[in-house]
Amino acid sequence: MPVGRWSLWRNRRADDRSNDEARSERRARQLLQRYGVVFRDLLGREQMSPSWRSLLGVYRRLEARGEIRGGRFIDGFVGEQFALPQAVDTLRAGRRNETGQGPVIVSAADPLNLLGILSPGARLSPYSNQAIAYENGIAIGSGLLGELRSQLQHASAPQPG
Repeated sequence: MPVGRWSLWRNRRADDRSNDEARSERRARQLLQRYGVVFRDLLGREQMSPSWRSLLGVYRRLEARGEIRGGRFIDGFVGEQFALPQAVDTLRAGRRNETGQGPVIVSAADPLNLLGILSPGARLSPYSNQAIAYENGIAIGSGLLGELRSQLQHASAPQPG
C-alpha cells in the first residue's frame, strides 16, 4: 500500500498552452463584442488585455472560419482591423445615412471613452466623475455631467433675433 502524499502527474505544459489559447480567444471575443471593430491602437485603454500578437492569431483564425471580417474599416489607423459582421453593416448604414442624431453623452468610465486614444485631445481618466459629449463621432466637450448638459442645451437653443 502506498504511503505519503502523491498526485497524478500531468503534462502541465500542454494544459497551460490550451488554457492560454482559450483565455485569449475569450478575451478577443469580448473585445469584439465591446467595440465591434478591433485594431491595435484601440487597446491603449485595455489594461488586462493579452498582447496584440496573441489576439492577432485568434482574430485570423476567426476570420478564416468566417465568424468575423478582416479589412480596413476605420480610416487613419495602420495595421489589421477585425470586425463583427453586424458592426460592418452598421458602419455602412451610418455612412449612407449622413443625418446627425445630435450629441451623445458618455461617462468617462465607459469603455467608449477613447478620448486621446482614437480621437485628438488629452486623455480623460476613467476614474474621474466626468462625461464626454460626442456629435457624429467627434468629441465636442467634456466636464461634469450637469455642466455638460447645460452647455449642450444652451448651444442647441434657438438664438433670438
